[in-house]
Amino acid sequence: MGETKPVLTILSLLLLCSGGVAADVKTKQIDDLFVALKSKEAPGAAVLVIKDGRSVFERGYGIADLRTRQPIDAKTNFRLASVTKQFTATAIMLLVHDGKLRYDTRLTDVFPSFNEYGKAITIRNLLNHTSGLPDYESLMKKDRAVSFSSQIHQIQDSEVLDLLSRPHATKFVPGSQWDYSNSGYVVLGEIVAKISGRPFGQFLRERIFVPLGMNGTVAYQKGSNAVPHRAFGNSRYKGVWQETDQSSTSATLGDGGVYSSVADLAKWDQALREHRLLAESETSAAVTPAVIPNGSAVEPDGSPAEYGFGWFLNPYRGHKRMWHYGETVGFRTALQRFTDDNLTIIILCNRSDLDPTALALKIADLYLQTEGLTTLISNNCRRQSPIRYSYRNARVGSIRLAR
Repeated sequence: MGETKPVLTILSLLLLCSGGVAADVKTKQIDDLFVALKSKEAPGAAVLVIKDGRSVFERGYGIADLRTRQPIDAKTNFRLASVTKQFTATAIMLLVHDGKLRYDTRLTDVFPSFNEYGKAITIRNLLNHTSGLPDYESLMKKDRAVSFSSQIHQIQDSEVLDLLSRPHATKFVPGSQWDYSNSGYVVLGEIVAKISGRPFGQFLRERIFVPLGMNGTVAYQKGSNAVPHRAFGNSRYKGVWQETDQSSTSATLGDGGVYSSVADLAKWDQALREHRLLAESETSAAVTPAVIPNGSAVEPDGSPAEYGFGWFLNPYRGHKRMWHYGETVGFRTALQRFTDDNLTIIILCNRSDLDPTALALKIADLYLQTEGLTTLISNNCRRQSPIRYSYRNARVGSIRLAR
């Protein structure tokens, strides 16, 4: 009995010569990761895997809305939270492409009335989280003129800019350290609006979403537009699901206000792969990690944080990638792009108890750990060379090739 599992594992790898069978095995392995989300009563997730430019797995689990119990599918729109930042960064890069901005433009060049400390902050500092801007949520708690802690009032981007414009000190000299900053990306959204002369959401729609056919994707503003096929965020309290879709910080746009679906994000992934909006040379800055003279970039949990413009750039097990996660009340999201492996994994959740980044990496392991073996076996299949397995040396994942 002890030999059965390794033999079956190896035999399943040998079936790679018949691609359809191998694909079915991988589909089941991915589906098994989300089996607990199969429900007609609980919120869940949308999952998409793209390999070599082709969708190889696309599935919805659970429901989008506790009231209507509408099933989640590929067109269900989730609040992306911080995955929004890649769109904000692209909007800035488009304005640089247009010649209306430079990466060394100072914050006070755009907003002359901004506090004195804005003279030392560049667009590049805002993009790669080296601005040192204080956290606007901490400033909200200190502000006594308006209570921003209540969910009745949701702070808007212009109010964030106003809070940051008041006399404050930066956390550090801009450019000297790294600190993840939602404040910086709210400010970037306001810069896009000021420089383009159009509301930030309108600029995103006209310059990114419509050209790419992302027709369901919106920068949501309550009372101004609607989210089609909308998923509502949820959290579980004492075993009961409750809608937790909005908070006092859910209305800001530049740092997390975009709603999108896996179907639309597949178009975004294709645009990035084919450089549809900007030439490859123009996007090189976005995939170049910030240089930190005083040490290295580290996230609050102590993990390394190589960051470009709207993307984390840390490799995974030696594989190059650009990625981001999003966390906000009731939503968790993840987008992982393994650029050299032509692999993209997108997971959007409308519940707060999941870790889509960890789940995405489990899916990645199914592809990245077997890719070299797949190539080797495929080459043997093409050469029509027989593959013989030595059962005497049975080990999980180990095969012996012989001609």
